[in-house]
Amino acid sequence: MKKADIQKLINFRRELHQHPELSGKEKSTAKRVKDFFVPLDPDEFIEELGGNGLAFIFKGEQKGPSTLVRCELDALPIQENNDIKHKSKTPNCSHSCGHDGHMAIVAGLGMAIAAQRPKKGQINLLFQPAEETGEGAEKVMQDPKYAKIKSDYAFALHNLPGEPENKIVLKKGVFTAASKGMIIELRGRTSHAAHPEDGNSPAEAMSKIIVGLPLISKSIKSFNLITVIHATLGEVAFGTSPGEATISATLRTIDDQNMATLVEYAEKLCSLIAKEYKLGLSISFTEEFACTVNDDSAWSFANEAAKTLKLKSKYIRNPFKWSEDFGQFSSESKTLLFGIGSGKNHPQLHEAHYDFPDQIIPTGIHMFEKILGQIHQ
Repeated sequence: MKKADIQKLINFRRELHQHPELSGKEKSTAKRVKDFFVPLDPDEFIEELGGNGLAFIFKGEQKGPSTLVRCELDALPIQENNDIKHKSKTPNCSHSCGHDGHMAIVAGLGMAIAAQRPKKGQINLLFQPAEETGEGAEKVMQDPKYAKIKSDYAFALHNLPGEPENKIVLKKGVFTAASKGMIIELRGRTSHAAHPEDGNSPAEAMSKIIVGLPLISKSIKSFNLITVIHATLGEVAFGTSPGEATISATLRTIDDQNMATLVEYAEKLCSLIAKEYKLGLSISFTEEFACTVNDDSAWSFANEAAKTLKLKSKYIRNPFKWSEDFGQFSSESKTLLFGIGSGKNHPQLHEAHYDFPDQIIPTGIHMFEKILGQIHQ
């Protein structure tokens, strides 16, 4: 790829970085992506896919397999803490997970495909909305327009701080954990703060749940984790003893059966404590992510690509504890999510001073090119 093309992609990435949008609100981001792709003359493109999603279709002259390459449109509700020229201009919103870089890589892949069309089959480049909330992939797949890009194979990458720049991280089987958000609501009865005995405060029950939920992990043999991420008790009203409380927690496992067990144990604990304190209880779930499971044949394509490019590779044994909604595509395609190192000392994902390293953009493009070449040339 020419230096001018790489600089174009860096400029595009930094423009996206300056104008991040939250999950479900990525309209301006989608427009910027569309404007980038129109000159590339894809055979077909789809808009408003599963919300603000876009897909660009490139068809070969001969019949053959179809492949999906996916990246993410959305950013995070994090105020950026950086002193850079392309700093986010959107208050309390930033690309602190690197989705701007992922988009730049797939845009660069689009440039490469436009210059050398596939000989056979169909390549679909998907810019997916709402990954951060775990809703986007499912909404894309439920959209009737998805039938046009439903593929035999599906590939995606994620940048990995802590790994050397451009190192490729591969794993067969489960690559990232399943997770879901659990919202626990306790209902007691308010009273005057001078007479708390006349009410029923959920304070003590709330405390027991906060302490007890993380301890459940010790009773299940395989990896699982419950992290309490937020809690509220009553209102800031110094004359009132509280009557309501809410606890929010994230549950994580590395297979779906363990998730069912973890949910069962967490619900039982909350039910027992609520009953002990004679409190009303309601439990709901949000932001549900399935495990991302890598297919062996898709893994082989990526492994061969890394070898051909003479890139250093790392073969990991244990799945990552974070979650990705790319796993949804596993139900209909042979999928692979792989990692690309973004620097040993690079800020971690979701940190306020994270900024995607432009120098790994070419490696991401070349990996996808080599993978697609094995399938479509």
